[in-house]
Amino acid sequence: MQYSMRSADVSRRRLDAVRRVGALCLLASILLTAHPVTAAPAAQTPAAGEKIFQEKCTACHTIGKGPLVGPDLQGVTQTRDRAWLTRWIMQPDVVLAEQDPTAVQLLAQYNNVPMPNLGLNESQVAALLAYLESQAGGAAGAVQPAAPAALPVGDPAAGRALFMGTARFQNGGPPCLACHSIAGIGALGGGTLGPDLTAAFNKYGDAGLAVFLNTTPTLTMNAVWSRQPLTPQEQADLWAFLQQASLAARDPATLNQLIGLSVVGCAALLLLAQLWWRRRLRGVRRPMVARATH
Repeated sequence: MQYSMRSADVSRRRLDAVRRVGALCLLASILLTAHPVTAAPAAQTPAAGEKIFQEKCTACHTIGKGPLVGPDLQGVTQTRDRAWLTRWIMQPDVVLAEQDPTAVQLLAQYNNVPMPNLGLNESQVAALLAYLESQAGGAAGAVQPAAPAALPVGDPAAGRALFMGTARFQNGGPPCLACHSIAGIGALGGGTLGPDLTAAFNKYGDAGLAVFLNTTPTLTMNAVWSRQPLTPQEQADLWAFLQQASLAARDPATLNQLIGLSVVGCAALLLLAQLWWRRRLRGVRRPMVARATH
């Protein structure tokens, strides 16, 4: 009997201990729900922003050295609202589609070249703005974006071969023709996923085009070329080819070839339609003739 009472007492103590542990777990879960643990945000320092600026922005912008494809960004954090800047840098395509007055004005001012969506997240944009703020006053000793390394001498013919795909890129990238067209590559031209590059040299300028080929800052190009970058010689050859293409308009003979191909294509379609129609009529006439003869 005494043993049974001791056993029951031990069981009650164990049950009380389990209940206490359960209560503590419940309390902890409530506290964690009320104050969730969040990961530390990514670095939003000027140094991190400088790295992003050099990788993504220097093809189109400078800080204190004048406009390129886009405006000079010296003091931009003082002249533009921060919330607007954040949204503009993160989603320029959306802001333009909404016909934001400032965005529309900038587009018209800079030759209707839209700012590309660079795929930056909010933390990266905050770091970029921190860097631009650190450069706003143009203080002595402020770090300016590093100038791109000088390219070797380029060969326009080699650049054309790379563009067309008759020569392969060393790191395995696709030919430019898959996405772009340009003057002097034949009647059928190239792809339409990206813009026509005939005027790319005039649009970006000497240094701007070199930086663009080196950093491939747009979202689509970065996705393609970040893992298979162009070598310095390939950049130089493409640069030389694009420069050469900018000096020449599209050959009028190309338009004549396109018109001729269109006429031949239409004639072929008409011929096929006529043959199909004749066969259709024969299919109707034969049963009628057969019935009449019987």
